[in-house]
Parts: sequence; C-alpha cells; structure tokens
Amino acid sequence: MLEEIKALLGFPDDDDRDPQLMTIMRLVQQRLCSLLGTDEVPAALAYIVTEVTVLRFNRIGSEGMSSHNVEGESITYQATDDFAAFANDIEAWKEAHAGDVSRKIRFI
Repeated sequence: MLEEIKALLGFPDDDDRDPQLMTIMRLVQQRLCSLLGTDEVPAALAYIVTEVTVLRFNRIGSEGMSSHNVEGESITYQATDDFAAFANDIEAWKEAHAGDVSRKIRFI
C-alpha cells in the first residue's frame, strides 16, 4: 500500500517521508476501522486508505482551512470529513457484512 501511495504522490522509492506517510496511513486505517466497527480494514475497502492518505498528506500545513488565496492562486478544500466521498461504499459494506461484525458490549 505504501508503494501505491508513493507512486500517486510521485515520490521515489527511497524517499525520507516514509515515516510521515506510515503515520498518516495508520491513523486513516484506525479511523476507517472505527467507522466500520472492525479491527482490520477489509481488503475490499483498502483503496479508501490509499485515497484518504494521499488527501491528508497533500493537506499538511493547511489543516482546518476551507480555502487559501495567494497572489492569484486559489485553493478550495472540500468537506472536512475525508471519508465523506466514500460514505456509500462504507455503508454498503456494513450492510453486506452486518452479521459478520462483532459488537462489543461493555457491562458497568
């Protein structure tokens, strides 16, 4: 997966940003697992980790901004929820695997 991300970003194989990319990728995986209610990202949805990791890497330094204008260049960022574009895919997977996902019950 790291190789795909580096290819999309145009990074060479020996790039020194691997630790940063791995951290972003790990956080994206954790968030997706939370949305799915699973402990691991299903293979069918692994592309979401790749796509969101690239989005988040490209936004480093611009977190929290909705737009940016400098000397005629204008950048507008989409919704703050990086997973919004994948909501239909996530919901479809959850519906298809509703019986497979184990629910954790906590007694107090």
